[in-house]
Amino acid sequence: MCSKPVIGVPADRRMLDPHPFHVVGEKYIAAIRDGADAIPFLIPALGDSLDLDAVLEHVDGLLLTGSPSDVEPHHYDGVASDPGSLHDPHRDATTLPLAEKALAAGVPIFAVCRGFQELNVVLGGSLHQKLQEVTGYHRHNEHADDPLDVQYGPSHPVTLLEGGLLRELAGTGMVEVNSLHRQGVARLAGGVTVEAVADDGLIEGFRVDGAKAFALAVQWHPEWQVTENPFSLAIFKAFGDACREYAVRSTSKKIKGVA
Repeated sequence: MCSKPVIGVPADRRMLDPHPFHVVGEKYIAAIRDGADAIPFLIPALGDSLDLDAVLEHVDGLLLTGSPSDVEPHHYDGVASDPGSLHDPHRDATTLPLAEKALAAGVPIFAVCRGFQELNVVLGGSLHQKLQEVTGYHRHNEHADDPLDVQYGPSHPVTLLEGGLLRELAGTGMVEVNSLHRQGVARLAGGVTVEAVADDGLIEGFRVDGAKAFALAVQWHPEWQVTENPFSLAIFKAFGDACREYAVRSTSKKIKGVA
């Protein structure tokens, strides 16, 4: 029986009274375990002091997670963010080069929420910092006072484009998704194909054209209670299957290299 693939999950860096901690939301860890049937491997946000090539040699996939923090705007030539905006430069310094290296190496990538925004930036796109202030878009962020089941409940429909992986996995052209983000795509990166569009026209899903392996990004949160949502489960299963395939190919190459 084949061993389970290992999926790397870059951490956020948080100051917690008064020490720095490297943290990953349990919902992402659980989704890797229960949805992708894989082993989560937490990657500290140590930036260029971490040997990212060595990290990628030990994982079979990469999950870029959501986070309360925003990608710093200088990474996409954006205007300075408002005072008090939550940023995580240590995460940026880790995830942005790590995603670029993973794409080049053919390591499967699934990017969620902040991860979706990171992947768009890595590929040359830009972001709106406050969607609620952009004409034409409705509010996409959650109400913090709502209970979690409301925050992560269905918020708006997205259209899944014909011929896309998401439409294939959903078996339908439209689904309801949750919505817990302030930022969103302003300029979509080149070299990607749109997979999902919100009812207000915001791009909420894309895949990377010509990627050597699974390379998908969504703006919503399919990791939330993943086993209770057939569509979310199908996405994570497809990601896990891609990681298993990569693990087999990677092992085969290493064996041939030794031989």
